[in-house]
Amino acid sequence: MTQFLPPNLLALFAPRDPIPFLPQLEKLPHEKHHNQPYCGIAPFIRHFEDPRDAPPPTRAETREERLERKRREKIERRQTVLETELKLWDPHNDSNAQGDAFKTLFVARINYDTTESKLRREFEVYGPIKRIYIVYNKRTGKPRGYAFIEYEHERDMHCE
Repeated sequence: MTQFLPPNLLALFAPRDPIPFLPQLEKLPHEKHHNQPYCGIAPFIRHFEDPRDAPPPTRAETREERLERKRREKIERRQTVLETELKLWDPHNDSNAQGDAFKTLFVARINYDTTESKLRREFEVYGPIKRIYIVYNKRTGKPRGYAFIEYEHERDMHCE
């Protein structure tokens, strides 16, 4: 059956060369006697540098320590930014903060296709609405999924 195989596969079944004959050793390596016995590194110690002259070892930062340090630095940066923003923030002169907070209803998880007219139609049942503000993403202009509805009277907001 092997006569039908191609030459490259027949080469896999070819016998190996015979093992060469080596004469027997007089003594095994562990039986030989050496002129000088084995010794340690004691004679070579004088070639090494003095440990007092060596620089102090430097400690490298581990991955966990580096991640923790970066996390701490990020928190500190964010804290400084928040502190400066809090110093500059004045809610009484904010152009976006309009209306009375006690008359304003927060509506979340609304559909992205919801319009102001749909919200007005659904919530005007409870009382007259002064203003509706749907929050949009500043970059994309798409709605964020929540809105603020300001009623004319506070009791209308609590009717829901």
